[in-house]
Amino acid sequence: MEFGLHDWYCQEPDGATRTGSPAPRALIAGSFNPLHAGHRQLAAIAEHRLGLPVAYELSRVNVDKPPLADEEVRRRLAQFVGVSPIYVTRAPTFERKASLFPGAVMIVGCDTAERILDPRYYQSLADRQRSLTILGDQGTKFLVAGRVNRDGRFVGLEHVHIDAEFRHLFEAIPESDYRVDLSSSQIRQGQAGQ
Repeated sequence: MEFGLHDWYCQEPDGATRTGSPAPRALIAGSFNPLHAGHRQLAAIAEHRLGLPVAYELSRVNVDKPPLADEEVRRRLAQFVGVSPIYVTRAPTFERKASLFPGAVMIVGCDTAERILDPRYYQSLADRQRSLTILGDQGTKFLVAGRVNRDGRFVGLEHVHIDAEFRHLFEAIPESDYRVDLSSSQIRQGQAGQ
């Protein structure tokens, strides 16, 4: 499906696509290259904690990577048939995602939470302040899962510096509830070595 006049479209579990209501109330944003058991387990934990259905979001545009080609988007979407709704956007930042899906809970890994707060991803500290304020004004919340970093150490939200005025935007999933030491990058590396 093409975007046309729409900012997003949804592929339902049966493979059909749609635009318009209902918008998602909770989303796991990611590249899903590939979708793996850790993503599905995170969705189940988040649904239980939030009492909301959880869908996925794939942005064709990413601040750290080149845009996804149509063929690549189709390949990634095929993984979700029979699994879950997935929303396709052109929203490279969480500020943009929040404008598309106001009030949605964004389920992210701790590494993503760090990038949301990292001044390097903003033009200035004032821009960072403005962006985080907009997220709060949109009703966006972040449910954050810990991850193993490149040093092999588990890092949770308690290891991330969050300014007091924005602390209310972030909630941790305790390590005792969710810990999956698996990433899409590791899976791709394993496949390349076969």
